[in-house]
Amino acid sequence: MLLPRILEPALTRGRLTLIDSRGHSHCIGPGGGPEVAIQLRDPALPRRLLLQPELAAGEAYMDGRLTIEQGTLRDFLALANQCADALARLPLQRLLATLGRPLRWLHQFNPAARAQRNVAHHYDLSDALYALFLDKDWQYSCAYFPHGNETLEQAQALKKRHIAAKLLLQPGMRVLDIGSGWGGLALDLARHDNVDVTGLTLSAEQLKVARARSESEGLAPQVRFALRDYREEPGRYDRIVSVGMFEHVGVDHYRNFFRALSRMLAPDGVALVHAIGRADPPGDTNAWTRKYIFPGGYCPALSEVLAAVEHSGLWVTDVEILRLHYAETLRHWFERFQAQRERAKALYDERFCRMWEFYLAGAEMGFRHGRLMVFQLQLAHRPDAVPLTRDYLYQKPSPAAMDLRSSYAQGG
Repeated sequence: MLLPRILEPALTRGRLTLIDSRGHSHCIGPGGGPEVAIQLRDPALPRRLLLQPELAAGEAYMDGRLTIEQGTLRDFLALANQCADALARLPLQRLLATLGRPLRWLHQFNPAARAQRNVAHHYDLSDALYALFLDKDWQYSCAYFPHGNETLEQAQALKKRHIAAKLLLQPGMRVLDIGSGWGGLALDLARHDNVDVTGLTLSAEQLKVARARSESEGLAPQVRFALRDYREEPGRYDRIVSVGMFEHVGVDHYRNFFRALSRMLAPDGVALVHAIGRADPPGDTNAWTRKYIFPGGYCPALSEVLAAVEHSGLWVTDVEILRLHYAETLRHWFERFQAQRERAKALYDERFCRMWEFYLAGAEMGFRHGRLMVFQLQLAHRPDAVPLTRDYLYQKPSPAAMDLRSSYAQGG
């Protein structure tokens, strides 16, 4: 089998045993790390893994044609992450990447109608599914682990307070939340910072939950949610925040996104964009994720993002890179999903469960061992819209800063 010979030089830590469809074992890797054995139950699978490794591995795991015989799925994907570069360097893979590059614009072409369909594919799944593994506030984005030993609930609360501190909120300010999800951040800002929030989402299911939460907390007059694309928003706001939405904008629309932010942001306003990015040069979303999880989604290089900001007239007043925070978030989600797997299977089926755990574990390894990260981009029209140093994040006596400072003083 050709596959083990290609992967052998790439595996510098751990050991991977490939058991082919005839039961023959092929062992690669020096050891000293995860020990994993996988069974390739389809005789055509080794060839498919060479042609389309990400898509073939994900589909084979979903269908039961690739099974974990020793170790765990997370261990396997940690080793697979090491092997990815070796497969990408194959002449055929380089050729396919070159031929596919002109199609990148099509994969990420997200006009308003298509953007709504893409959002519905992922976010309009059963609310009961997300309740199985998210924290109690339904935060579906990278949490903030200043010490690394926080619970998921603590880390998600700190994420919201960290964002609030960067927004420099004052009571009564008008805030726009682009991609407001199930409403957790908007409600948190209204509750703690006494601001007026408009949340935009393209998910009908999320809108329903967010509105119900706002009503039940008595915050409906202060927090409103709308099923609306950011390009259609006519208002102007003191503060704009967008968490976990920019990944769905599409490279071809970046300039329009930041121009829209510039148009909607007050002259002395502050905006914050929190999104997944890559430490590599511009690329593409892997084929399995694009097909099954986030159609139209893409995690950009900062070079692509900042180039678009330059055409908006906005200042970049701060950039923060969160490296392993999302790896920890995804670990919590994976463990919670596994603990509730039978309930997830009752909602959907076994194939869906295998797809979802492959997604969560694969994403974790992308952050833990790959080149994914999260960036927080603070923007303003004026260079003096925020303090000259970042000390205000932990010293200014605002509710957000006080919460963060208290967390650090208490060790998380």
